[in-house]
Amino acid sequence: MNAMDGGADASTAADHLSGAAEAESSTRNSARDSAQAEVRAAHARSVYQLADAMLRWGLRLSLPSVLVTIGVATVLAGRVGLVGAAFGAVLGFGSSLVTITMMRMAATRPPSALMAVALGGYAAKMSVLLVVMLLLRDVDGFSRPALAFGMLVTVVAWAAADIVAFRTTKTPTIVVPRSAETDTDA
Repeated sequence: MNAMDGGADASTAADHLSGAAEAESSTRNSARDSAQAEVRAAHARSVYQLADAMLRWGLRLSLPSVLVTIGVATVLAGRVGLVGAAFGAVLGFGSSLVTITMMRMAATRPPSALMAVALGGYAAKMSVLLVVMLLLRDVDGFSRPALAFGMLVTVVAWAAADIVAFRTTKTPTIVVPRSAETDTDA
């Protein structure tokens, strides 16, 4: 009976060790998942913060320059200049707002997915703008140079605003989970 009891004790000890190893592995996985969730949340906060700053700076820089462009186009070409520059500005604003919307939609995804959305969205935006410009090629009632300058001024102003927003916003480019910071300190 002692041999059977010893065997049962060894089996019970092995079960306890196996259970302890599973619990430790589960704890490590839970800590890793928690660290990844923390990094995703920090990344999303920084993308939302940058999108807000891009919108603020975009409006600050583009509105005055667009109004000046529309005014100059109106003086130089009359009503057709006004229509062309205003439509170009609307296209430029729409393009920039699509970028900010895509950033907000992709903020909770991993950074690699965010980059894929940004590059794919850029390609789609440029394709749509090209199609719109091709469709407007034979339309009368607006000045084509005013349209081009209206859109160009808007897009360049928003691009400058994006640069200013990125430089002035405290946006982390690398997010290190707190658990990794404490592991390296030890």
